[in-house]
Amino acid sequence: MYLEKFRLDGKTAVITGGSRGIGREIALAYAEAGANVMVASRKLADLEKVTAEITDRGGTGRAVAAHTGKMDDLKNLIDETIGAFGGIDILVNNAAINPVFGPVEDMDEALFDKMIDVNVKACLFLSKMALPSMEGRGGGVIVNVSSVEGFSPSFGTGVYNITKAGVIMLTKVLAGEWASKKIRVNCIAPGLIKTHFSEFLWSNEQPREIFEQKCPMRRVGDPDEIAGLALYLASPASSYTTGAVFVADGGLLI
Repeated sequence: MYLEKFRLDGKTAVITGGSRGIGREIALAYAEAGANVMVASRKLADLEKVTAEITDRGGTGRAVAAHTGKMDDLKNLIDETIGAFGGIDILVNNAAINPVFGPVEDMDEALFDKMIDVNVKACLFLSKMALPSMEGRGGGVIVNVSSVEGFSPSFGTGVYNITKAGVIMLTKVLAGEWASKKIRVNCIAPGLIKTHFSEFLWSNEQPREIFEQKCPMRRVGDPDEIAGLALYLASPASSYTTGAVFVADGGLLI
């Protein structure tokens, strides 16, 4: 009975940043649970490797190249998903960037705008674009991927901290406003995970050792350790959960 509540049979999920790392693992988990999965990122070739994995596991996957900082690309992603699968039930806003390291006074306006566009604005507007389809299907689920960096500032990643804090608040705002529409909105805040995005931190001995000394579990997380949480939030198992932020960081914030 309880395991059945984690099934996504007949549901369609859209996952941004779905070509690797956390997004890839979420896509595979959703497909294994029975969902149709549309993955999006900038490079179609990378996405097609994920859809091939989904097919090999008996799932159904499609791919759309999309830059989440461009509104036209977001609209096309929604249109392509509805065209392929008839509608949208689950949206995972996972794509993010952090192209700079340094104090905030060195941040120029163009880079600031780019980070806001991809990390925050895309989450809001892609959610808005998916909303009519979700409402038409009787409800839906949005899972936003933030970070522990959204809870406290770190030197060198100040604007990234700001954007990830924004994702947390966006989650709460949408959850409150859209609950009456039967749309649940929740957030995952990972710690340091072994992805390409954070490779500098975990592949170099000094920063990795500093992290491991601070982290009670004394290790870096793996992307598949986030996928299970994302599956819970997308499934009927979490039917009474909205506006929540789930931290998965090995105990770092304790």
